[in-house]
Amino acid sequence: MPKQLTFELAAAPPASFSTFVAGPNAEAVDTLAALARGELRETSLVLWGAPGAGKSHLLQAAVAAAREIGRTAEWWAAPEAVPAATPPRGAIVAIDRVDEADAASQARLFTLYNELAAAGGQLVVAASAPPARMTLRDDVRSRLGWGLVFELRPLDDADKPSAVAAFARARGFELSQDAIDYLLAHGRRDMATLVRTITALDRESLAMKRAVTVPFIREWLQGELLPPKAG
Repeated sequence: MPKQLTFELAAAPPASFSTFVAGPNAEAVDTLAALARGELRETSLVLWGAPGAGKSHLLQAAVAAAREIGRTAEWWAAPEAVPAATPPRGAIVAIDRVDEADAASQARLFTLYNELAAAGGQLVVAASAPPARMTLRDDVRSRLGWGLVFELRPLDDADKPSAVAAFARARGFELSQDAIDYLLAHGRRDMATLVRTITALDRESLAMKRAVTVPFIREWLQGELLPPKAG
């Protein structure tokens, strides 16, 4: 039996809305992007769902989009990391794994929500469960529940070929159905890995001046690509 091939991935591209394959989550992505651009006045937005759905990516994408238009925006990987300083007026604060907040962090979250609401800022958080099912203080859960709440769902396997093709197209090249099938058959099928793989293949194909075909992918996966001859 042939040995399972291992992806040698390039660094993940910076988190942005353009590098996220929305699939069934288009409404959540569009709403978060509008909030980051300052087009919505909701004080809070909650993204919840299973691991691998893309919650962290979207929080960071929102921060990046807000900064592009000059808004103060910060992303924190855990509620314990959030400083006690009062955020500037109109700021966006994004906090991952908010449902894991300890007692001290929950007190800070309560204060932070009120500070942002008073100063025209916004709180964007990610969690593994909706506000009503979070094991947090009632006053924290209720405030998170007052805002927008979206469940993020991972892409079904049936949706991944079209998602892979769309992401490649967004990067400026086409993937044949055979190439997509080969990628899905010889590596991890989660979208985060697939996005990184397509990004790496795009860079390698440009460097090698070759199209991304099944033979090219096979050689890349097996480490058999050779640099082009000089002259």
